[in-house]
Amino acid sequence: MRIRPVFLALTTLAAAGCGKADARPAPAPPEGAAPAGAPAAAAPRKLPISLEPLPGETHLANLRQLTDGGENAEAYWSFGGDRLIFQSTRPPFTADQIFVMGTDGSAPTLVSSGKGRTTCAYFMPGDKRFLYASTHLAGDAPPPPPDRSHGYAWGLFEYEIFVADLDGKNQVRLTDSPGYDAEATVSPKGDRIVFTSSRDGDLEIYTMGLDGKDVRRLTHDVGYDGGAFFSPDGTKICYRAQHPQDDEGKAKFKALLSKGIVRPDALEIMVMDADGSNPHAVTSNGKANFGPYFHPDGKRLVFASNFEDPTGRSFDVYLIGIDGKGLEPVTRYTNAKHDDFDGFPMFSPDGKRFVFCSNRNNAKPHETNVFVADWVEAPGK
Repeated sequence: MRIRPVFLALTTLAAAGCGKADARPAPAPPEGAAPAGAPAAAAPRKLPISLEPLPGETHLANLRQLTDGGENAEAYWSFGGDRLIFQSTRPPFTADQIFVMGTDGSAPTLVSSGKGRTTCAYFMPGDKRFLYASTHLAGDAPPPPPDRSHGYAWGLFEYEIFVADLDGKNQVRLTDSPGYDAEATVSPKGDRIVFTSSRDGDLEIYTMGLDGKDVRRLTHDVGYDGGAFFSPDGTKICYRAQHPQDDEGKAKFKALLSKGIVRPDALEIMVMDADGSNPHAVTSNGKANFGPYFHPDGKRLVFASNFEDPTGRSFDVYLIGIDGKGLEPVTRYTNAKHDDFDGFPMFSPDGKRFVFCSNRNNAKPHETNVFVADWVEAPGK
């Protein structure tokens, strides 16, 4: 599941799991949709769009907008650093599907089937296959949004995790468990997948081999744990967590979870060893902190948060040590009229470029696009 910046509120992310190969062929796209491997509709403005970083964005240079229109998020680098994979809701689709494009925004290409709802895609080692979560086994149509009578909530859809070729073919199912399996990413070492699953009656973080075998549970506290990424050397994992501290909070969490709902009142950034040992909190501000990713030095993280905005509507990207020290802003976008969001930060494999998603320079309110910049490191870092 992912945080979607509609009115700058938190929204849906994704899950992951492990399982056996699915011998069934990938379903065909809905009528009117481009088939897997077909280019997406052309953007209305010529891309990439060059922009100046905003005042205070001293870590960013040569900023370029790579998409233009719809909701585009969770753009992640290929292992070779020459492509980006991302999820997008754009015509003719009414829910997220997976696309691949060049790092200059060129040739955005649909690689998922067009069925159901997809999320959290990632390149597999070698960059010839990709990892993603999808609901298409539960039906061609995207599942409906969660019941908002419980307040703002995430829907825990029936995701399973798959890998496929970059033309959408040769799909293999990695997870096979009831409930939510999503939020899967791959270690830079190319040996393990980390994901979130509800298979044991809670939302915990697990790892598995690239073939979906050797599943290991890493977290054990009542509450949500997810959005995990490995450190550059594969020895640590960063993630976001929401752990109720009293019996009443735990009971409410479990009651909503039984209905396939999570209400994210607050999320903190955490770091643990890759085997689940030595977990510790990096943030403790009680706000919506999400999307952590390791700096190339392995000693710092970038993440998104609304902690500076009393209304909770404005999200920026920040840099912080894994010890919780040295907090500094990376993005500074503000907009008093509507959406005000920067998030989903990630460094390129060589550490020289930086991708994130933002509402800045959107053609219509609530649109979110993918941006790439050169990373500027402060002296002495």
